Amino acid sequence: MMIAPHSVCGSRNAESDARSMQDFHYSPTSSCSEASTVRKRNPLAVAAKSVARSFVACFTPPETTNYKNFDDSEEFKPPSVASYATGSNRDRRRISGRGIYGSPQNSVHGREPGSVKFTMEEIYKATRNFSPSFKIGQGGSGTVYKGRLEDGTVVAIKRAKKSAYDKHLGVEFRSEVQTLAQVEHLSLVKFYGFFQNENERIVVVEYIPNGTLREHLDCLHGNVLQLAVRLDIAIDVAHAVTYLHMYTDHPIIHRDIKSSNILLTENFRAKVADFGFARMAADTDSGATHISTQVKGTAGYLDPEYLKTYQLTEKSDVYSFGVLLVELVTGRRPIEPKREIQERITARWHRLWRNSLREMQFQPWTQGWNVLI
Repeated sequence: MMIAPHSVCGSRNAESDARSMQDFHYSPTSSCSEASTVRKRNPLAVAAKSVARSFVACFTPPETTNYKNFDDSEEFKPPSVASYATGSNRDRRRISGRGIYGSPQNSVHGREPGSVKFTMEEIYKATRNFSPSFKIGQGGSGTVYKGRLEDGTVVAIKRAKKSAYDKHLGVEFRSEVQTLAQVEHLSLVKFYGFFQNENERIVVVEYIPNGTLREHLDCLHGNVLQLAVRLDIAIDVAHAVTYLHMYTDHPIIHRDIKSSNILLTENFRAKVADFGFARMAADTDSGATHISTQVKGTAGYLDPEYLKTYQLTEKSDVYSFGVLLVELVTGRRPIEPKREIQERITARWHRLWRNSLREMQFQPWTQGWNVLI
């Protein structure tokens, strides 16, 4: 017997879990009906909406005014997919360029994203000599500090580790700088510049004040994300991934789409960050279908085919995005080590749970047919 999705932040009891399962309605026809239109619209956005509708009964948030007006804000509206609906892939990539942040009004205090090569003096001044009080995060490749530039721009400053600068860390740094320097999108973090010498490798990007999606799913900020907000987050990420795959000068594969790399603004709009694992996709114009490369990414989000074959395509990001959708809806982490073996991997658990729901849906029909016979 499959277990219903666990309660978000542990706030539901067993009775409410059971009630949510009773109210759940799975519609196999809804996904099929939309399948015919996927090619005409943003496929990731369609997938996000489809999954959200399928699981809508799992969440019945109260009416609040916290997020009432941000959908109407021009600043945070995702770019229109319809504007890209015509023309070849190559034409669509050409029109993207740096156009979304191309006008000066989108640049904080007139500082054009990616246009600055910083000095170490500026970095020290912005972070007060890397004061521990300015530290806002730490990961496998380095430490992140909050800083303020001379013109008042608040930024996040990512300082790479100093472990003799391992070869792979240097590769990740160059990959992040090269990728960020050529992309701009409302759902990607802005890149302001970098600094590099034999002792330091530093990337300066937009500061996003509201933490990561994973922190909010874990309720570290106090409130449970409403379903409408989760859907907006999914759509924002879908727009970002689609932009990377289809509307850059050359398709880019992120390779590390996960909840801890999704930053949230104060208005709960999502921005994809951390391009250390990013790679250029295969050149389809020359007939290539994939690139062969060492496996990079995060356990639980990795595409199984990529793990087996070492062949990387844009589909790997789409798989990671699918895991992220399940994570958004259920609150589960991609790997739950404390659960039973068959339920530890969220992607596998979701498939089993979905199949059991299908059996529950069609069981009354099969029983009725047996009675007639």
